[in-house]
Amino acid sequence: MRSLSHGQTWLKILNVVLVAASLSAMSTNVEAGLWCKDAGCVSCGDDGCGSDPGCGDGCCDVDKCFGHGGCNLFSKICGSHSCFGGCGESCGDAGCGDGCGDGCGDGCGMDSGCSWCNLGDPYTLTEADAPIKIGGWFQVGYSDGTDNLFQDNPNRINLHQGWLYAEQVADGSEGLGFGFRGDIMYGTDADDTQAFGNNPGNWDFQNGFDRGGGYGWAIPQAYGQVASGDLSVIVGHFFTPLGYEVVGATGNFFFSHAFTMFNSEPFTHTGALATYAAGENLTVRGGWTAGWDTGYDRRFDGNNFLGGFTYNLAENTAFTYNTTVGNFGNIGHGYAHSIVLTESLTEKIDIVFQSDLLEADDNETVGAMGYFFYKFNDCLKAGSRWEWWKTNGNSLTAVTYGWNVRPHANVVIRPEYKYIRSEHDDATIGFPVNTGIFSIDTVVTF
Repeated sequence: MRSLSHGQTWLKILNVVLVAASLSAMSTNVEAGLWCKDAGCVSCGDDGCGSDPGCGDGCCDVDKCFGHGGCNLFSKICGSHSCFGGCGESCGDAGCGDGCGDGCGDGCGMDSGCSWCNLGDPYTLTEADAPIKIGGWFQVGYSDGTDNLFQDNPNRINLHQGWLYAEQVADGSEGLGFGFRGDIMYGTDADDTQAFGNNPGNWDFQNGFDRGGGYGWAIPQAYGQVASGDLSVIVGHFFTPLGYEVVGATGNFFFSHAFTMFNSEPFTHTGALATYAAGENLTVRGGWTAGWDTGYDRRFDGNNFLGGFTYNLAENTAFTYNTTVGNFGNIGHGYAHSIVLTESLTEKIDIVFQSDLLEADDNETVGAMGYFFYKFNDCLKAGSRWEWWKTNGNSLTAVTYGWNVRPHANVVIRPEYKYIRSEHDDATIGFPVNTGIFSIDTVVTF
């Protein structure tokens, strides 16, 4: 039996939506010079403040109110927020006490950075100017069901990713530069992060890295880098450039993943990949790899081209095409591509469109996805993902809604609800269908 019924799940999600909507409405009205109350009153009066808890349409004129007795009331309100801790009992010219402006931007309005959102400074293991960066994250999550995409151990709290990396980025701005990157992780995501395209017993695949209970170790990246001018080359074991979603928890908005990402794209490669900035708006890449998801191994003589380009169509619009062609190793010979279009419509709204195609021996899949993100502020962001995915004649659709809540610069909490639908039964499609899954995780970086 699941720990949360779907009714309880929707109530929790609805509460989050209502809270976010209230914050958004509050910010909008203050931006217009109004402070909204909980209840109405007869009038605001000449000074913009009413003696009752609210005023007429529920709002008071903040600018007028700050010049009179209403300022003491507002100082008590702002004192309840971390950013307003120094407001005190009187107002300065900006409508704030002596301590309020510290770290809050100008003024004391909700739209000036003086809101409940105060991320603070991020904690890192190494200084920003250190030549070698060491860092990582912990991802702990819970799901009341499984879609067989990383979340393989539902109805319990899991450490999905305990991640540590060391990196030195090659700097080719003044000639020849050298660098490297190495990652190691522990958790329930390990079996999907290992080089499972290998022959058993090579690198981190079936080589004593699995520890039971769904847990294990993985070494997803280990490569060297050389750069000169606008050219950079990595050689070794590295993540694929295909697709929009990535394996590392810090690179995604959602806790869950798309079927397209998991089934129609490689996760890692072993080989060499060159990247060249061909102009202000164009970046091209190309190289060779030993098949899909291999780690210093060539199962079934894996041998394929990997490459593509990114072109900035406009200041806030980018188009990316990446492809692999040849012998993929574990899944046969063929062709695959991923097309991603990203667009920042405003400072708050981002959209992403993606389309993938895979044709390799008996594996034929096609997928299409759309993402929509709305940023309320640095602490709260909402997102949705729609996906249609087809494999060997059978298709499904999945819709996901979620939130990113950041109480601190190093912490993000990601609740979400994903619904999967298909005309086929579970056995035909190979995945759970016509079901909803509630998930929530927390990612802490360092």
